[in-house]
Amino acid sequence: MQRTTLLILGASGDLASRLLLPALAQLLQREPSRELALLGAGSEAWSDEQWRETVRRAFAAADAQDVLDRVAGTTYAQADITDAGDLRRLLEPIDGPLVVYFAVPPAVAAAACEAMQGMELPRDTALALEKPFGEDEESARQLNETLLRLVPEERIFRVDHFLGRSTLLNVIGVRFANRAVEPLWCAEHVESVLVRFDETLVLENRARYYDRAGAMIDMLQSHLLQVLAVLAMEPPATLGERDLRDAKAAALRATRILDDDPVRHSRRARYTAGAIGDRELPAYVDEPGVDPSRETETLAEVVCEVRTSRWQGVPFTLRSGKALGEKRAEIVVVLRPVRHLPEGFSGEIPDGGVLRFSLGPDAMSLELNVNGGDDPFALRCAATPSPTTSASAARAPTRRYSARSSTRTRRCRCAPTRPRSAGASSNPSATRGRGATCGSRSTRRGRAGRRGGARRRCSGGAVRADCGADCAGRGGRAAPGGRAVRIRGVPCSGRSPRVDGWVGNRERSGCSAPPRRSSRSRSRRSAG
Repeated sequence: MQRTTLLILGASGDLASRLLLPALAQLLQREPSRELALLGAGSEAWSDEQWRETVRRAFAAADAQDVLDRVAGTTYAQADITDAGDLRRLLEPIDGPLVVYFAVPPAVAAAACEAMQGMELPRDTALALEKPFGEDEESARQLNETLLRLVPEERIFRVDHFLGRSTLLNVIGVRFANRAVEPLWCAEHVESVLVRFDETLVLENRARYYDRAGAMIDMLQSHLLQVLAVLAMEPPATLGERDLRDAKAAALRATRILDDDPVRHSRRARYTAGAIGDRELPAYVDEPGVDPSRETETLAEVVCEVRTSRWQGVPFTLRSGKALGEKRAEIVVVLRPVRHLPEGFSGEIPDGGVLRFSLGPDAMSLELNVNGGDDPFALRCAATPSPTTSASAARAPTRRYSARSSTRTRRCRCAPTRPRSAGASSNPSATRGRGATCGSRSTRRGRAGRRGGARRRCSGGAVRADCGADCAGRGGRAAPGGRAVRIRGVPCSGRSPRVDGWVGNRERSGCSAPPRRSSRSRSRRSAG
């Protein structure tokens, strides 16, 4: 196999060390015959030895020390990749096939491609660009035109590393290769879909990029919308590049904010000072390199709908946040309740089952409603784990249902406290919240109870801001007035960083289920 040179632009950044280099190590393990010359370039004044140590740590993290000697001669160069002279100095010595990987923010990648104009690139040069691709539609189109002046389309790779997760790829097989699933994958049987990526990580020295992007650009439009496209697309004719891309693009063209109401169905927040476990963390605005005036969010949530005959009326919730109390990365597909339940069962069924795909570690589980135990007709939920699910997770109880009531009880992490006043948060720029994180138990009642917004006691409360709930938590730092912000489904152990608030005004209930439908969506569901 001919020797290929991989030039990583932005080699001193987080993306290269945390994702790109471990993936390269795995590639070398799978392809023993591949010959590779690895070069790194970045803005930091690193020595070759500093770069090689970064490579060593990344290969060790991938358990691939056995292939480290194949890139032992790797070198690093400090360079301004937006400067044509620096780029020419990097590219001229390279002979043979070249892959240039842009592990840099979109504006820097665009400037670097402009600087390459007019240069004679090595033969068979390929360009790989990480998402976000451009900063908006206009800049993305301009970047496409710039790239096509450098190399032909078949040698341009627009990379979303999120799509390389094995569990996400397994969604395609689960959807299209299982008779038990394929007929159910539509609005007639699916009640809601949740895609969330909650992180315990904070900024991790990424202020230069992240403070200009925020959670909405960094995660939702870059990664989670791609996940939505895989979940919502129609069956492609083949899994070839063109067919798969066209099927995803058609799903995205049909995607809108639920009810065309972004104020009601989107939220933004950012973390403030606190602790996760034994880590004391500063507020986001106090992180080095952050400009508080940008008001960058570290948590974003959007509720979408896909306006096709397959999915009309089903809410798709996309959410991602940093500095949260527990890492949760998963796809949750909730099925509708059965149309008729024979009399004699002593329980209520809130859904028709739940299919979960974990995005790390790789796992899949199916939660089914079953009866048995001490009362042979008492309904309960039993999770069927995939082979990759840990034994402890397999043993963990999921949900229990009371015997003669429509009340569903579960472990609560964020119990709501009181109904919001009629005029609260009507301004889309206002930051508001409702409820608090806690370690108490809460009860989710029927529709009428949820609409009423029953009062509940908060016994815990580490996430604090501005909503009107009195909360003397078990260790959280009190915000002015002792008020708390609600983050649904965000667990908290002891103290965790608080969040300034949501932008939006939609009342929500429960703890970890997807958001409540609007009245219009419920009407469509009833009609179905």
